Amino acid sequence: MPVLAVGVLAGCASSFPPAPPSAADADYNYVIGPGDTVSINVWRNPELSTSVPVRPDGKITAPLVEDLPAMGKDSTTLARDIEQHLAKYIRDPVVTVIVTGFVGPYSEQIRVIGEAGNPQTLPYKQKMTLLDVMIAVGGLTDFADGNAATILRTAEGNKQYSVRIRDLVKRGDVSANVEMRPGDVLIIPQSWF
Repeated sequence: MPVLAVGVLAGCASSFPPAPPSAADADYNYVIGPGDTVSINVWRNPELSTSVPVRPDGKITAPLVEDLPAMGKDSTTLARDIEQHLAKYIRDPVVTVIVTGFVGPYSEQIRVIGEAGNPQTLPYKQKMTLLDVMIAVGGLTDFADGNAATILRTAEGNKQYSVRIRDLVKRGDVSANVEMRPGDVLIIPQSWF
């Protein structure tokens, strides 16, 4: 009878490899997404400087610039695009774009589903860890099986990794803390008992 119990418990263990502790890309560059807010500064032209939201279709509208695609670009690329549009109206425009409200494109947001205190989508930040994500979503529910949680890593072709959230959050085991990557989906299942 004890052999059967061991076999049943072994079947409950995650079949996914543990998540690597380090996952951040040193060359990561933030790209603008719908819902972000960008501040556009045009040197020597304060009447053209403004702060605008990126619309759900990924475009922005500013003085003398209508329906310019912003989604998927970094702030420098967007500034050069605005300069090209403004060159029709002013000589040698110098534009600086600063992202002031961060949401990011959908493909780079961290999604938390299942038995989190407040399942939600979070904007990715460089060097963001599993602990950062769990703090943002309010920890685990009473019904969560935190040590059976997985990370679905879209950046690696939907490869899944096991993570030990209960050990990290409830027991303070920092060895269970791992870095997140843009587009990760954290899946927290419900416990069986």
